[in-house]
Amino acid sequence: MTRLSSKAGTKGVPRAAREQQVLAAATEEFGRHGYEATTVAAVAARVGVTKPLVHQYFGSKEDLYLACLTPVGDRLLDAIRAAMAAGDTGGPSTPLRVLHGLFTALDGQREAWFVLYDASLPPGTDAADRAAYYRGAIDDLAAIGSADLVYADGAGDPLDADALKHAWRGLCTALVRWWINHPDQSPEAMTQRCARLFAVGRDVLGTGGDNGSSSEPSAPAS
Repeated sequence: MTRLSSKAGTKGVPRAAREQQVLAAATEEFGRHGYEATTVAAVAARVGVTKPLVHQYFGSKEDLYLACLTPVGDRLLDAIRAAMAAGDTGGPSTPLRVLHGLFTALDGQREAWFVLYDASLPPGTDAADRAAYYRGAIDDLAAIGSADLVYADGAGDPLDADALKHAWRGLCTALVRWWINHPDQSPEAMTQRCARLFAVGRDVLGTGGDNGSSSEPSAPAS
């Protein structure tokens, strides 16, 4: 088999830059269509290179997925850890800090959330195992945050914390999906929207103040 040179198909674009283009296109394809429905040919076509070039740079489709997943998973974990470590000092609540961190980490590549949360990954593969590792690490952080909220008053049911952890994952997924459909919304605007929604939720549940404005949690400034 004839091996492509390192310059093949780049059309004058340096390899490092072309690799980043391929990763950006692949991340969007995997995020939009899922692993199963995404093809290397579709990724190559989006970038304007050949399918063999993508294989040369990244290997198999699974290798390409892993090259997209790792930076996404690391970025999200770093954002969540930083938000939780900031502590409550009179600013935004921990849930709002976490959401702001997630929105910021995903800004410019919003579909990346669904690279991590992809139900079409083949079971037992390196891709599925690596995604499960990141999801598990994020769930562990969510479990800590959920327990802190449930036990804040010195009481609570462990099952409440577990249910809240699962609800939180679903909330984040729903918010990111909505955000993708509203590209004009910045991370700051999304965080402020969540603050308003949390305040409405407290009022609906009858646990907030007398009016929404007095109990609305603060959001990071624009």
